Amino acid sequence: MPVTPTPRKPRASSQARIAAILAAARALLADHGTAGLSIYAVAERAGMPPSSVYHFFPSVPALLQALTAEVHAAFRACLDAPVEHAALRQWRDLSRIVEERMLAVYAADAAARQLILANHGLAELTLADRQHDLQLGKALRALFERHFHLPPLPDDIEVFSLAMELGDRVYALSVQRHGHIEARLAEEGMRVFDAYLGLYLPPWLPKRAG
Repeated sequence: MPVTPTPRKPRASSQARIAAILAAARALLADHGTAGLSIYAVAERAGMPPSSVYHFFPSVPALLQALTAEVHAAFRACLDAPVEHAALRQWRDLSRIVEERMLAVYAADAAARQLILANHGLAELTLADRQHDLQLGKALRALFERHFHLPPLPDDIEVFSLAMELGDRVYALSVQRHGHIEARLAEEGMRVFDAYLGLYLPPWLPKRAG
């Protein structure tokens, strides 16, 4: 029976070029938004011929999808970071910790704001973001389940993913108006996140044993 070969990781030189390309694209996004992004502009910023960029990323949407995956990896790290179980009095304490960590990612990364929150109108990017949100929602639900006993939740709606998307709508409003997430709208986004979860979670959930 034939054995399917395991895909090999890119060589170190290729990984270095990919990192340089993504760094250049990230810088262009921060300076000019998605409208200022092209393969030629990225190549010039990275100091390499356009053919080198095309070799790894055949189109701008492919490049943007790779950057979106990087941003969502940072969000996933927010969920994987330790949480002090004893300090949680209620589930809203946990939701605030998560949202504040994700807001810190947005605050530190202008490219993340452009990719996720700006009004770019790119269908491929929106679809990639939504798919990543589904994965993040499952990870967020698992985080809540590690600390609290959750009630039965709907099977046809991913409650935690939708809560994140609704919070992001408020953050997006701030970015589109001001270019950043203002403190007032950051607080409103967290309230929206909690309010939606509150439709399915009672005010007090029993904590799991520490």
